[in-house]
Amino acid sequence: MHDIHILSTRSFTDAWLDQLRAISPRLVIDQVTADTAGQVPASVWAEVEVLYTWGALPDPAQAPKLRWVQLDTAGVNHLLGTPLWDSDVILTTLNGVAPSNMAEFALMMMMAFGHRLPLMLDLQRRREWPSFQFRWDNFTPHELRGATLGVIGYGAIGRELGRLAHALGMRVLGMNRSGHSSARPLTFAIPALQGLGGGEPDALFTPDRIGEMVAACDYVVVIAPYTEATHHLVDEAALAAMKPNAVLINIARGGVVDEAALIHALQEGWIGGAALDVFEEEPLPAGSPLWGMPNVIISPHAAGFTARYYDVIQELFGENLRRYLAGEPLLNQVDRTRQY
Repeated sequence: MHDIHILSTRSFTDAWLDQLRAISPRLVIDQVTADTAGQVPASVWAEVEVLYTWGALPDPAQAPKLRWVQLDTAGVNHLLGTPLWDSDVILTTLNGVAPSNMAEFALMMMMAFGHRLPLMLDLQRRREWPSFQFRWDNFTPHELRGATLGVIGYGAIGRELGRLAHALGMRVLGMNRSGHSSARPLTFAIPALQGLGGGEPDALFTPDRIGEMVAACDYVVVIAPYTEATHHLVDEAALAAMKPNAVLINIARGGVVDEAALIHALQEGWIGGAALDVFEEEPLPAGSPLWGMPNVIISPHAAGFTARYYDVIQELFGENLRRYLAGEPLLNQVDRTRQY
């Protein structure tokens, strides 16, 4: 049996790479830290069979032996239109590695708006202690218990968020392509989260019913993958259907929300606020009106970060390497027709 040449374009430690090498003596693992395919020598591309990367995406002609790319992202929108996307190379993602931290991030933003954290911090910066009436009028919280959460893109992260929301006494509405509650087969899952109850939504909607769903919600969290079908899924009509005190939280991709329509909705008071981790253009331009809005919380595309990142992807990539060696189907394989 032949050696399998694996290339990582990320900066992993030698110890991390050695753990992968221990899976099989057939694995020849090299690392060339690179952001683009042009930063990798042609002699390296000539031998690569398995690639771990984010953006160093070769033309299949550059890497004739390439059979599988493990992406360092959950989304694949940055591959659309590339020669690699149009090839028969297997693509897998990091789907399932970050449900806990992303669910907690969304919950944090709901609590921040429910308890007026931005106003608290603004008063602290100004060293201002407001009157009792001001405090009563502005800091009486919008409690999560009894509130309704809508989740656009009810997958692994949505189920974990739904579980946490249910534990707090919230009603949970979900949205997915099919309107049926079922996990995708052969998707990576963190063992500690398996078998936990409470993750199923109280009702499921399809995208054509988005207006109906968001109209019932106090908080709307966007977690859907960014595809041609979800481009501007949250549009002006959806925003206009939301409650005037509702909060939109986007931890998916900027393009799922029509940003111009969102700015208009915030300016006109159609919705109560927004917590945005992703944007249609990143970094968010300094001239964007979003920066100066008191009812907006901006974070720099950080919702997916986790201190357990290397441990979790070691488990995922290691399992997929074992499956590859055994000729078994890989976890998180991309369906090109669905674009995720």
